[in-house]
Amino acid sequence: MISGKKPLVVTCGEPAGIGPDITLMAWLQRKDLALPPFYIRSDPGFLSRRAERMGLEIPVQACNPEDARSVFKTALPVVLTGDPIEDRPGEEQASTARAVLQSIEQAVEDVARGAASAVVTNPINKAALYDAGFDHPGHTEYLGALAETHWPDTIARPVMMIAGPELMVVPVTIHIPLKDVPSNLTEKLILDTARIAAADLKSRFGIAEPRLVLAGLNPHAGEDGKIGTEDRDVIAPAVAKLRDEGIDARGPLPADTLFHPQARKTFDCVLGMYHDQVLVPAKTIGFDDSVNVTLGLPFVRTSPDHGTAYDIAGTGKARLDSFAAALRMAGVLSNPGKF
Repeated sequence: MISGKKPLVVTCGEPAGIGPDITLMAWLQRKDLALPPFYIRSDPGFLSRRAERMGLEIPVQACNPEDARSVFKTALPVVLTGDPIEDRPGEEQASTARAVLQSIEQAVEDVARGAASAVVTNPINKAALYDAGFDHPGHTEYLGALAETHWPDTIARPVMMIAGPELMVVPVTIHIPLKDVPSNLTEKLILDTARIAAADLKSRFGIAEPRLVLAGLNPHAGEDGKIGTEDRDVIAPAVAKLRDEGIDARGPLPADTLFHPQARKTFDCVLGMYHDQVLVPAKTIGFDDSVNVTLGLPFVRTSPDHGTAYDIAGTGKARLDSFAAALRMAGVLSNPGKF
């Protein structure tokens, strides 16, 4: 079992989804899966009812973060968010939105004050949160805003990474329409993203000299302007500047030949120019064991690489692999140099 001085804090995620299921299952299999100690910010009554629904005999114990590590040995530690939650799997409830946001906010605060070592977030449904005041494009951007609240001297620049045993990828643009990618893809954005990726690969993943590859935006990386000019005029100059700064960066390279086994041996991380360009291969190669890691934050945050899966919530059919990998990775990354 991975060991650290402080436990991880897990957010409740969308209560109608599989977040509660995989959290309960993770505690039950904690020894077999060699999971680090964790507690969840949620409602203990709700989790007890979900465990009963799933036919699981799991003791759930309310506690404070300081006692969670010792409680973890015999019960699932739960630190209250403040609002009770009904157990209605598969049914979105507007009344749970506040509890979901409270869980995220309090988890970040726990890390900021030293009560927890890292945050592991369960999947949320953004649409269900908008009426409660959630106005961010996604989890990642929200965590960046919370980071600047609790670390006021830090300018958070959250960067999404999907990390699996065989492939690590970073999209430069994330949750925007495909038609808007070329106009949003600037040299500065590429440079900022690559610098953060290189820095965190060193400091958190322990890779002394990270090797970055930048995928081209257009087919065949633009063929020197014949198939679009972005690769020649935006990406290539950014790569040149990165190399001048001492960062091992190559590109732009055609995306259609970047992800086969031999190519993957030549780099540590691929930077793609848009979301699906790199998340499709990452999830195809490692769907069950890839982890969403947020770079560029003053704290470690990981998440399972899947959604709420309303259709199987409460049934016990959810797979635990990605959540377990997220817990293990958070435990490792919060001890720099141990990756």
